[in-house]
Amino acid sequence: MPTAIVTGATGILGGAIVKNLGARKEWTKIHALSRSKKDEYPPSVEHNHIDLTGFADDLAKELKGVEGDYLFFAAYLQDESEQKMCEINGGMLRSFLQALQKTGAADKLKRVILVTGAKQYMLQTGVTKLPMEESDPWIEGGDWPPNFYYVQQRILQEESEKSKWDWTVTYPNDVIGYAKGNFMNLTFTLGLYAAVTKELGSKTLSFPGSTDFYTCFDCFTDANYHADFCHWAATAPSCSNQAFNVVNGDVVTWSSMWRKVATRFGLTLDPEDLSKPAPDGVITKLAPSPPASVTAAENGLVGYYKQSAVEMRIDLEKWAKRDDVKEAWKRVADREGLDQDAFEKATLGFLNFVLGRNFNIVISMTKARKAGWTGYVDTWEAFKNVFGKYEELKMLPRTG
Repeated sequence: MPTAIVTGATGILGGAIVKNLGARKEWTKIHALSRSKKDEYPPSVEHNHIDLTGFADDLAKELKGVEGDYLFFAAYLQDESEQKMCEINGGMLRSFLQALQKTGAADKLKRVILVTGAKQYMLQTGVTKLPMEESDPWIEGGDWPPNFYYVQQRILQEESEKSKWDWTVTYPNDVIGYAKGNFMNLTFTLGLYAAVTKELGSKTLSFPGSTDFYTCFDCFTDANYHADFCHWAATAPSCSNQAFNVVNGDVVTWSSMWRKVATRFGLTLDPEDLSKPAPDGVITKLAPSPPASVTAAENGLVGYYKQSAVEMRIDLEKWAKRDDVKEAWKRVADREGLDQDAFEKATLGFLNFVLGRNFNIVISMTKARKAGWTGYVDTWEAFKNVFGKYEELKMLPRTG
């Protein structure tokens, strides 16, 4: 009967893993680790309060009695500095693994599953090689910003070589999911934008992002689907010491989904929406040379790639500062009994990036398929389900 340790248990991806394992009778004990407990768990799940930013010796004291066959490391801390992200998140992983050595729990470990993301491909700096594949070169050195995923993966490999356990790494992208009390995510922020637009009296939902990206391809990861993958990868022999893209398996465009978003919130589309001027539009340039330029020579594409940008027809961060927008949210929150503070916690800057980048996002699932993974999720169904969950949690207003 397998047992597990899950860090980042109150996050969207970590929380989904806890729920997934907790619903499986064969998993007899799951230690859910986080700074605070925000949800109720089934009997097989034990919550442990812990601050992962401490030194290994201090963590070892807090981890007495915490052990499992599998470690799902889904914790991370955000910082404005990329270098500090490397130091903080690399330090958390190394200290945690060393703490398990000190308590003796590492002797029981069979595999560590490290959750990272598609920033593996540096897509935050511009257009990447397409499709993105796990064998693509790491983009580092020179003028490239540091990437804490690279730091974590090197630490994982180093610590594994000194231990009996092996590892698997996942690369999800643009996660669709929920966590109680967690407002820092794509789906909630998108729902907030739609709900406030309707409250302002509009009949239509304007696409705030890039005109070009509206018809570009994108790939998403449903949090529950990712949890299923992690459960499978924990014991699959083909996943030993391997990294995998984990996206839903379909490729979508916002032009195929935006009407559905509008309808979900009782709105329609203006047929001429994207042909109208955008006087409040904002363009933010990304890295001078995009990640795709690294492999341009070998692919016969030198000189082809231009500087990428985030092009917002409506800058959502500025939109959120408008008095009428703030008042509209307050009315909705008062009427529906929602969390008033949710508006201030929404990650509008992240939604700007997700909707505003002017290049395709295509992530290959070929490696996972060859390893035996057969999962699939319809991206719009995932969005629809999570919108409904946020309504149940009284984080978004009910639309039906």
